Amino acid sequence: MIICDARYGAPILHSYQLSLEKGENATVGLVLVRFGIFSGQHDPALTRKGCYGVFGKRKEWDSPIYSGDRLELYAPLLIDPKTVRRKKANQSNDFQLKAAAARRKARRL
Repeated sequence: MIICDARYGAPILHSYQLSLEKGENATVGLVLVRFGIFSGQHDPALTRKGCYGVFGKRKEWDSPIYSGDRLELYAPLLIDPKTVRRKKANQSNDFQLKAAAARRKARRL
């Protein structure tokens, strides 16, 4: 499996082979603890939701992981995507209102 750590800038790829004991299931959390990235599910570094996933899809701590998967650690978002979409929608709406006002003004002349 590959671990892609993109928390601190450019992504760094690590190759990792998880060795399981009898009766253990391979989970995202187990890989993160064994690799030494987090100490457990309640690690303070995990307070941010969606900070890891497999092949670009967010996963839970106890989600299964398989050999050949790419476990990705994500950097925190700098800008909230909802805020950006809302701002774009407002700009578009402002443009439409200004255009309508200009058409009304042109008709009056």
